[in-house]
Amino acid sequence: MRSAWKAMATARTALVAVAVALCAAGVATAQSKKTLVFVVNGASDFWKIAEAGVKKAQGELPKYTLQFRYPEQAAAAVQQRVMEDLVAAGADGIMVSAVDPKNQTDGLNRIADQALLFTTDSDAPKSKRVAYIGSSNVELGKSAGKLMMQALPQGGKCIGFVGLPGADNARERIEGVKQTIKGSKVELIDVRGDEIDQGRAKRNVEDALAANPDIACLVGFYSYNTPRIYEVLKETGKLGKIKIIGFDEDPITLGGVKEGSIVGTVVQQPFEWGYQGMKLMAAYLENNKSGIPKDGIIIVPGKVIDKSNVDAFTMNLLKMMGK
Repeated sequence: MRSAWKAMATARTALVAVAVALCAAGVATAQSKKTLVFVVNGASDFWKIAEAGVKKAQGELPKYTLQFRYPEQAAAAVQQRVMEDLVAAGADGIMVSAVDPKNQTDGLNRIADQALLFTTDSDAPKSKRVAYIGSSNVELGKSAGKLMMQALPQGGKCIGFVGLPGADNARERIEGVKQTIKGSKVELIDVRGDEIDQGRAKRNVEDALAANPDIACLVGFYSYNTPRIYEVLKETGKLGKIKIIGFDEDPITLGGVKEGSIVGTVVQQPFEWGYQGMKLMAAYLENNKSGIPKDGIIIVPGKVIDKSNVDAFTMNLLKMMGK
């Protein structure tokens, strides 16, 4: 009888040992997964498209844990803290849309010294980032400038609205517009920033209209700026009387393009930033650097959406989002 109990005890001990070993193996496997994080510049529905791209990449990168982070405020200091917390928690790679690239160089370099650093949307070329994947914002601006000239063949005054005037994406888009309309009768007389504050973005439009009764065109340089322009013009009975040029693919913007109240919108491909960016970072960490060009710049082309192609674009967008 004692021998039987002894055998049972030995068996239980063996089972416990196996369970502990399996548990340890599971922990080791979890710990062996590298973590890649996409950090945005502020809260905006625009980033949901990039997040869908990251989700697709996760399905193809089982050895990695992919995360998507929104800072609680569109401020360089807040974004820096988010990245530092991620690195402290063991993140192996970060892809970031820098809030203020010119003044964030030192902070970005501290991140790059501890983890693989990519930039997206708004580059920080003076930092130690390995690569930038995103649009050529100057070219996007040129496309918007062409839309402005088409909308105002006789010329006219325009005002722009943007979230972060100091960010490279904003500065370059504005520069692209100015290059294109130079020498024409179309003028960009002002650009108002809002620090990615939706309420302030709307007030900027209201104030601009009140101060400029002769304005002919309003340009939304960030994804949420165009919907705020649309809302204010609709509320004031000026929708269709003042031309609207947009950026990105907010549903309100696409709806306005479809109905003809918005001339057109210049869109990017944030889904590809998330998808291709995560895969390139994973490959780089595995010592496959073939996807990174010598200059470290990977341009994902944008396109112009107007009434002729808005339906097809919207259908494809919904498909990418899994809707």
